[in-house]
Amino acid sequence: MQKVRLISGRTMSSIYILWDESHLWGLLVWRALEAMKLPYSIVRGEEIAQGLLSCNPPALLLTPGGNARLKADALGEKGIEEIRNYVANGGKYLGFCGGAGLGLTGKNGLGLCPWERAKFTNRMQHFVSGHLHSSIGADLSHASDLIPNNFSSTPALPVWWPARFSPQENTDVEILASYATPDTDFWIADLPLNTLPPGTFNEWESLYDIKLRPEFLKGQPCILAGNYGKGRYVLSYTHLETPNSPEANTWLAHIINTLTEGAVTAHQTLVTDWHPATESPLWTDEKLLEAKGIFDDIVTIGKNHCLFFARNSWLIGWRAGIPGANLNNLYNGLCSAVSMQPTPQAEAFWAEHSDKFMHDLNLFYEGVKGYLLAERLAMTLSKTFPETVSTESLRNQRAALFGPPMASGGVYLELLNTLDKLMYLLLPHTHRS
Repeated sequence: MQKVRLISGRTMSSIYILWDESHLWGLLVWRALEAMKLPYSIVRGEEIAQGLLSCNPPALLLTPGGNARLKADALGEKGIEEIRNYVANGGKYLGFCGGAGLGLTGKNGLGLCPWERAKFTNRMQHFVSGHLHSSIGADLSHASDLIPNNFSSTPALPVWWPARFSPQENTDVEILASYATPDTDFWIADLPLNTLPPGTFNEWESLYDIKLRPEFLKGQPCILAGNYGKGRYVLSYTHLETPNSPEANTWLAHIINTLTEGAVTAHQTLVTDWHPATESPLWTDEKLLEAKGIFDDIVTIGKNHCLFFARNSWLIGWRAGIPGANLNNLYNGLCSAVSMQPTPQAEAFWAEHSDKFMHDLNLFYEGVKGYLLAERLAMTLSKTFPETVSTESLRNQRAALFGPPMASGGVYLELLNTLDKLMYLLLPHTHRS
């Protein structure tokens, strides 16, 4: 049984996962807490804005990856202030990637950490994924308890297209870890580093005057910790919740145990591997299964035409320029919905929205199929007839389906919003006092 800690007369025996704008990354956090047998509830920004953190304060507020700006929008000014008050009064905040960015100071930030997010100088260099060996911070004072005993000095930690911190001088922020060297599964966009002959980057930089190597990350902080009022925060651009990442998972369990001071305890550390596309369906609704079949076909088309590939068991990789992150959000959300036991709330929501979802999905399918095949044709003709399929035409097709670059829109956003609400209704919620 989980231990329960009392603060101001209220129980703090659960972890809250802030669900808004998390999508795939929210699913990874949810799976990690399930694997570690930790108590949790799924919450939304509007609940926090209405006073949830003061009425029922959690042992820890955990914010997954995703878009920090959209997370801030979902919270609104009131929700942002509620989180600040919660941490200032002794609460704990843990954020990954977009959730880490949300914890920073500056536009769309909670201001828990006085550091800011660094601006992009070469966006291509941020298209990196896989494991990096990292260096554990030296001379830690207040945050040394966040490092597990007998932990590796160079743990392999996973990153999935990270941003960067912008260090600020004369602050009490402590660096728990910094990036060091890429591990064997490290990629830049769709280029696996371990398949490139030595010296390839030097040659490319000399010939084409383009910098692709991930050296800009070396020595950069990747996990921060600090205090805000009476509370604490940990911000990580590494995804410690990544399935089958032993050192990252071990560290995540230790951070949770330490931040919550025993209010909750991880009963195991390894987050088991995830194969969402092949999990057995538990919700056998005819339309839901048909929707998954449509997405299976989209993935098959992409793989057959060298636009998609298996990046790992849970992530579909994609050729540079293809909106693969968007498709991963939809595909993994749908696979997860099918593989879960339906709740009455989810069944009622799906009954109300399934007809429109299937109508939109069929339009989306035809559009995406045409778009992917046009991208494939453009690849084939790029050397001999480069103007046959214009770049502008492809850009317009993509925008109509997915919205503008680095944002969301089109039919994609309609589908994603429905799936996001469906998943929210399938997962455990808070119990109001």
